[in-house]
Amino acid sequence: MTLSFSARWRDELPATYTALSPTPLKNARLIWHNDELAKQLGVPSALFDVKNGPGVWGGETLLPGMSPLAQVYSGHQFGVWAGQLGDGRGILLGEQQLADGSTLDWHLKGAGLTPYSRMGDGRAVLRSTIRESLASEAMHALGIPTTRALAMVTSDTPVYRETVESGAMLMRLAQSHMRFGHFEHFYYRREPEKVRALADFAIRHYWPHLQDEEDQYTPWFQDVVTRSASLIADWQTVGFAHGVMNTDNMSILGLTMDYGPFGFLDDYVPGFICNHSDHQGRYRFDNQPAVALWNLQRLAQTLSPLMTVETLNDALDGYQRTLLTRYGQRMRQKLGFFTEQKDDNDILSSLFSLMAREGSDYTRTFRMLSLTEQQSSASPLRDEFIDRAAFDGWFTRYRARLQLEHVDDEQRQSLMQSVNPAVVLRNWLAQRAIEAAEQGDMSELHRLHEVLRNPFSERSDDYIHRPPDWGRRLEVSCSS
Repeated sequence: MTLSFSARWRDELPATYTALSPTPLKNARLIWHNDELAKQLGVPSALFDVKNGPGVWGGETLLPGMSPLAQVYSGHQFGVWAGQLGDGRGILLGEQQLADGSTLDWHLKGAGLTPYSRMGDGRAVLRSTIRESLASEAMHALGIPTTRALAMVTSDTPVYRETVESGAMLMRLAQSHMRFGHFEHFYYRREPEKVRALADFAIRHYWPHLQDEEDQYTPWFQDVVTRSASLIADWQTVGFAHGVMNTDNMSILGLTMDYGPFGFLDDYVPGFICNHSDHQGRYRFDNQPAVALWNLQRLAQTLSPLMTVETLNDALDGYQRTLLTRYGQRMRQKLGFFTEQKDDNDILSSLFSLMAREGSDYTRTFRMLSLTEQQSSASPLRDEFIDRAAFDGWFTRYRARLQLEHVDDEQRQSLMQSVNPAVVLRNWLAQRAIEAAEQGDMSELHRLHEVLRNPFSERSDDYIHRPPDWGRRLEVSCSS
């Protein structure tokens, strides 16, 4: 299959970008590529031949049909209007045309200065590039909508952050990189015709079934709300926290994007803050559902030229219903419940209270719960708790609830193990791969990528362990 690229954004949305090419890095070299994804997309293996240099992965060449550009957008950052932002270090190279008629953005992150870099240098560092590649592929394997990672290069270009680090680039893919911030940019510039153009572009290419609707904007925005609510529910069920849920980092398609500071829960701490720059805790784990709704309200404001306030509010009213329904369905699966019973929420809340009091590991707790035999009072999870009496009381209620299902252990355990991962991308695992890579050893990076491809497989190695002491003290910032 020959790679074919189009430039729909460039052709259909003038005045929303600046055309420019990537700025190559010094002595760039390919250190990882996503072989499974490359095969799915028909990417020729020759493009990954290190003898040919970094090529398109390092911004040194373009493939036929690519027309690179940096998009402009704005946004609210930590709840405050930040004005014009845009692709400060990323460049949209082109949109791959797939066999089913859809397209896939090829977006090169760390590609150099653009008109939207503000005070930045347009670069990404190896540390953050590795984290994004790992996180996006981990989320995909967990079944959560996300951008994807295709290839990564490092270089001898020095990049100055807290220390001097190696410049790097990541080729990330997505159906679209359209953000809430795109709409905000033109709304606040008082250019409603461009807001409409963005909405029409989105519907034409990503919601084509709505084009014949008399009122296409209403069901479109309703679906944006639904996708966003479902995404947040999915995040919450796997214990994922996004550290910079600004409106410019919110995907119109309901994808997880812009992995800067992020974290999966180790100890169950509802107020977990994964970004040490988030001094107010705006994006703490338990506040993320409310923040997503706040962001949707900002998006709704930009769409007021297209819909009535009543229509927008009606759509927003569906957010909590979708969120709670999705979350409830996913958590019942994690608990091994096949039906809905009135006491289910109390059973889950009681478990969370125990976990919070004892600092139980979120991922390990649910994975070990998957081994429960409903006729046996013995549980390997019991040894994870100090207050055995409190656990025993909860576990008795839980087993009684399982017995209402009339489902055998094998069937229930199979369901639970398919939704309760054995391994997630803990910060300490990512840090171990980063430190080795910074010394020129990419073996742990490759190993960890392979492990994260199969998060639900049973394991006994240290990838499923709680963090060591040094791993508990890791801090992640917006610096990348």
